[in-house]
Amino acid sequence: MAKQIYDENSISVLEGLEAVRKRPGMYIGSTSRKGLNHLIYEIVDNAVDEHLAGECDTIIVTLLEDGSCTVKDNGRGVPVGTNKFGIPAERVVFTTLHAGGKFDDTAYKTSGGLHGVGSSVVNALSTHMDVKISRDGKTYHDYFERGIAALDLIDGELPVICKTKERGTEINFLPDPEIFEKTVFKEDEIKSRLHETAYLNPDLKIIYRDKRAKELEEIIFHEPEGITGFVRDINVNSEVVSPVIYYKGVSDGIEIEVAFQYINEFHENILGFCNNIYNAEGGTHLTGFKTTFTTVMNNYAREIGVLKDKDPNFTGADLRNGMTAVVSIKHPDPRFEGQTKTKLDNPDAAKACGKVTNDEIQLYFDRNVDVLKSVLSCAEKAARIRKTEERAKTNLLIKQKFSFDSNGKLANCESRDAKKCEVFIVEGDSAGGSAKTARNRMYQAILPIRGKILNVEKASIDKILKNAEIKTMINAFGCGFSEGYGNDFDITKLRYDKIVIMTDADVDGAHISTLLLTLFYRFMPELIYEGHVYIAMPPLYKVMPKKGEGEYLYDDAALEKYRRTHKGDFTLQRYKGLGEMDAVQLWETTLNPESRVMKQISIEDGRMASDVTEMLMGNDVGPRKDFIHDHASDAEIDI
Repeated sequence: MAKQIYDENSISVLEGLEAVRKRPGMYIGSTSRKGLNHLIYEIVDNAVDEHLAGECDTIIVTLLEDGSCTVKDNGRGVPVGTNKFGIPAERVVFTTLHAGGKFDDTAYKTSGGLHGVGSSVVNALSTHMDVKISRDGKTYHDYFERGIAALDLIDGELPVICKTKERGTEINFLPDPEIFEKTVFKEDEIKSRLHETAYLNPDLKIIYRDKRAKELEEIIFHEPEGITGFVRDINVNSEVVSPVIYYKGVSDGIEIEVAFQYINEFHENILGFCNNIYNAEGGTHLTGFKTTFTTVMNNYAREIGVLKDKDPNFTGADLRNGMTAVVSIKHPDPRFEGQTKTKLDNPDAAKACGKVTNDEIQLYFDRNVDVLKSVLSCAEKAARIRKTEERAKTNLLIKQKFSFDSNGKLANCESRDAKKCEVFIVEGDSAGGSAKTARNRMYQAILPIRGKILNVEKASIDKILKNAEIKTMINAFGCGFSEGYGNDFDITKLRYDKIVIMTDADVDGAHISTLLLTLFYRFMPELIYEGHVYIAMPPLYKVMPKKGEGEYLYDDAALEKYRRTHKGDFTLQRYKGLGEMDAVQLWETTLNPESRVMKQISIEDGRMASDVTEMLMGNDVGPRKDFIHDHASDAEIDI
């Protein structure tokens, strides 16, 4: 192997927006459909910031036939005057990272986009971007190609295309196919996000238009009830136990708004938002709410005699049993973990949320004792079920506890360093045998499962805990079960950094993957939120030309491309299942960290994920049929 040279010529500086195009995942999370839709959210969030500043009440989002998207608002319009370098401010905003009007509180008191990268990132990752700005009686125009200005200035200023009495910013952009795996926006996720934004901003109207189909689809999202309506709509098909309880307050300059309701179901659904941004992984504002709520409700439980002197306190999970909640805060200086803002990190948010919650829920429950008793009855029920399940788990998972190394199924790895270890869940003994031979025994464990596991969306907890395959996985992972069931789930005890679902690339394999993901999402959701769950992507084909080396191809598109570009005859091998691969092939394609292809499972929209899981895996057949009918055109048929 040739020695790599590392000298002064190895040091490079990425200028302008080159860094974004080089490493797009750092800025938008991924180049998958999730990242693609995120482009729209970045532009919409900027428009919402204008609303928060009291300058905008309407946003129009339009998906166009050519694959582009237009976002228009009636805010103040991006400033167009020239700066000290003689460059229009608008051009600085769209071509420079960390440029914007949100780094102090003169233009925006609160904002979702504080990094100053949103607009410029979208510009960098688009084939073209067209910008029209209406302010001061004129409409200004600018145009970019892959982040670079492609329109000449006139005397150092943006061209004026017309006079106008309107104001606002209109941005049209076309995602770059060189960057994204797919460039077709997924309307379901977009509509869900826009509707979510309307709930969080009751005075804002968002108009969604989809011009890609034969008939125009137009939806107006306007929710004057705010997050109260949000919670009510989430629970629209559930048996409610309490009314929607709403309160708001301000502490240390942080605005807190909370709405929650109890339903007759054994789970919790708590959504956190900061400056209109959904925090999929929660954060300090949710911690403050949960901790304070637990303390106050336990005090009430002892005060009215629900808990006796000798009784232990209700756990947080007990008290949140059946709770659906939306916690929304406006923070003047939020800190997030990462550009995609999935987790809030401000300690003062926990304190502020805790203080407002402590004051307001006591005011409410002092006046509504009947509602208080209904909520505490949910906690009593949860505690009884929890204790029963703890006993069941003791019987099912401890008395019959499998040896970690010799349970007859798990072929464990030698290392005990969880950060380096990974476990592959393999369909059937055939593939399991090849995988055990092919793996790196030091860091890779193999867990074969027999056929399709139980659909946990339809099953009771006792059936779930009696299922042999599920028991084996719980023991193998080492982190326990869901917080609501025995309150013993502890992500820090996870024995493997990566849990990889490795099934055949057919319908049965996809079904098994879906069943496993349903299990993880419903009962071990932190595995997904913390980025530990992956799906292996084994190749569909191997092509072997008469001259040259063979090549693995992972889908039909890759095969078609190979046929177009390869000259000469070649032999084609199609893999119907992992069992058809020998150990060497399995290592090369699926197990080797240097060459394998895997998809990391993530959740962008918690509410939508829950609804879709319930619809696709639950008992109600009608909505599932409608979903299949509506999305039939998205399916890729394997003949």
